[in-house]
Amino acid sequence: MTKAVKYFWRFFFSGLGFAILFLLAISWGMFGKLPSLSELENPSILSASEVYAADGRLMGKYYITDRTNVPYSEISPNVINALVATEDERFYKHSGIDARSLGRAIFFFGREGGASTITQQLAKNMLGQGSRNTIARVIEKLKEMIVAIKLERNFTKEEILSLYLNTVEYSDHVYGIRNAARTFFQKDASRLDVAESAVLIGMLKATGTYNPRTNPKQALDRRNTVIDQMVRNDYLTAADAAKIKVVPIKLDYEKMTQNTNLAPYFIDVLRNDIRQWCKEHKNPKTGEAYNIYKDGLKIYTTIDPRMQLYAEMAVARHMPNLQKVFNTQKNIKDGSVWKTKDGKAVLERAMKSSARWADLADGGLKEEAIRKTFEVKVPMKVFAWNDKRETDTVMTPLDSIKYHKQMLQAAFLLTDPLTGEVKAWVGGIDFKTYKYDHANYNTKRQVGSTFKPFLYTLAVMNGYTPETPVQVDSVNLGGKIISDKKYNGTRPLNYCLAASINPAAANLMNTIGVNRVVDFAHQCGISSNIPPYPSIALGAADISLIEMVGAYSMFPAGGMSTKPIYISRIEDRNGNVLQTFTTSHREVINEADAYIMTRMMQGVVDFGTGRSMRGTYGITSEVAGKTGTTNNNADGWFIGFTPQLLGGAWVGADDPILRIANNYVGQGAQMAMPIWAYFFQEVYKDKTLGIDVGARFVQPESFKNEMMYDWTDPSQSDTPILEGETQQGDANQYIDVPVSDGRERVTTESQLSDEEKKILEEAKGAGKKSNKVSPDTVDNKKKGFFRKLFGGKKRDT
Repeated sequence: MTKAVKYFWRFFFSGLGFAILFLLAISWGMFGKLPSLSELENPSILSASEVYAADGRLMGKYYITDRTNVPYSEISPNVINALVATEDERFYKHSGIDARSLGRAIFFFGREGGASTITQQLAKNMLGQGSRNTIARVIEKLKEMIVAIKLERNFTKEEILSLYLNTVEYSDHVYGIRNAARTFFQKDASRLDVAESAVLIGMLKATGTYNPRTNPKQALDRRNTVIDQMVRNDYLTAADAAKIKVVPIKLDYEKMTQNTNLAPYFIDVLRNDIRQWCKEHKNPKTGEAYNIYKDGLKIYTTIDPRMQLYAEMAVARHMPNLQKVFNTQKNIKDGSVWKTKDGKAVLERAMKSSARWADLADGGLKEEAIRKTFEVKVPMKVFAWNDKRETDTVMTPLDSIKYHKQMLQAAFLLTDPLTGEVKAWVGGIDFKTYKYDHANYNTKRQVGSTFKPFLYTLAVMNGYTPETPVQVDSVNLGGKIISDKKYNGTRPLNYCLAASINPAAANLMNTIGVNRVVDFAHQCGISSNIPPYPSIALGAADISLIEMVGAYSMFPAGGMSTKPIYISRIEDRNGNVLQTFTTSHREVINEADAYIMTRMMQGVVDFGTGRSMRGTYGITSEVAGKTGTTNNNADGWFIGFTPQLLGGAWVGADDPILRIANNYVGQGAQMAMPIWAYFFQEVYKDKTLGIDVGARFVQPESFKNEMMYDWTDPSQSDTPILEGETQQGDANQYIDVPVSDGRERVTTESQLSDEEKKILEEAKGAGKKSNKVSPDTVDNKKKGFFRKLFGGKKRDT
């Protein structure tokens, strides 16, 4: 053997050995970790978790990259054929690496096309590779080949195709064939035709260049190229292809974002609950805690899409009118509210916590210079009560803070009082601008007189009857004199609740005791800390809306306190149920006491502080509830219920220093109750919801053989009507806030699906008869000393 031959073989085997060692080093992860066999068998490609409404509608997603997997059986054959014909003609013949394409790519240096198979492209997606450095890219290519071979050994061809289509990026940063089909054509992936499939597969070559939304001509040309490839590979006849190619692309484009979900505030609050659930539960396939952003969980909720829409409509009908009244208030109009010590403190905190301040500070700008930028006018978009919920303007960043702070916020929560299921959730006026949710457990505000029913319930449980006289004279409550010049002497218990008389509540608190009231409130389901101060009789405690609504459930539910629930079950990406959820029921009062309290709270709506529910808003169904207002009108509340539904509304500014000065506008009946009323106006129109305007509160068996005292009839009352209490005999209250007639154009953040819209139109067509009774009928309900007491301008505490 010649010396040259020896060198040749030495060089050959050395090179071969080096190549083998190099490949082994790659396989062992020395150039970056490769997926293990278990990871290949259970690929952890990011998959968005999805949230569904009670009717199965997709409400929203949680994702880092929005990707939802679908099985091979739910992908149109047209998509599969287009993909194979365009990306990998010999896909069914190779084992992950196409030797012919690889040889061609090496020989022509890639000028005649690449060598990556569909399996290699899938490997690239799984590895997250794509370096621009030549040497690094060569190593990445080798890693992709190794993973491709592993994939081919562990998956069928069909599984590889579905994995690829579920992971690849389409135009507009849409990931996965299911999302692409829904975004560009509003279809399921199984229903895509040849032309639509060719559009989606065509954009994979260059998602920006071949985007049919932004580059229709290039997308059309690319679609036709894909169709030609399908003809070449016998997936389509030339005649059919010719017919398809002359038809323009027909898009039905709508991209879901996290700001356009159904019930966006609810979706955001739910995220934290699911995160906590994930921490407490392990994925058996990985042995690690579930991940909300990558494990493709399916969360089924109790939200009713149409009730959600009506709730948002109710907020949108009332809040612009209330805001107009608030904007005319002197300290708001002249800006003097911001010149007070508290006002300046609010602005200071807002400036320093803004993104603008943080960005400028990170850029090295000193505080003095940063402050000056807040005084310079710049073009910007701000929230506005219009169709787009925004408007273009020019103002200083500081004025922008003031402007947005002065917007009154609202929250509305609706439940089924028997099951506890949350049917609608509105946490604010506009999620795009105001992310802070006001309905959840962590957002607590003073509840005002909505706390009084707990105090009155204790009184009933301890022997008081609706007609038991209660002192309404001035009274010392924890060292503070509580009085109301309009009242003296005594009034029946039911009268005191309907009129929301503060001295009466103070006297009850002094009789029953603070600690008993606090303990009872906790028994009713309130978990917030309630300070043991006598002032809680007037609602000084800070409690969340969802807690208050849950606590009120004992009245329509016959004494059973039902905790609100909004998740029905959680499934994994394959539809396996991981956990189901049911609410908890606890009997806190007996059925008879619950009925007595319900009847007493009907007085609030029929003749008391909430009587505009009847005369102004035309709600004729049986309704019981309580209005509430806090110190200086910072918060307005109304929690009310029918035999079938229980809802609570809150209105106020994020910063309590911003409050309504007008004592009539600043009452719960004008701040919050209209939202409740507008919601039920819509619900009663929609006959398909099964909410009966004629439903009645069920009288317990223990009352069947007894005459129920009618405290709305003066002939049954021993309480004299004091001189000066008789006012105009009108069920309507004095209303300062413009009342919506329901004919204005209302834009909501949530939108109904086409199917839901069709059901809604049919429902409204079948239920055009108004639920509002005639004035004569209303007048017949105005009997008793309540209408003599209440007449002109309302009062509430």
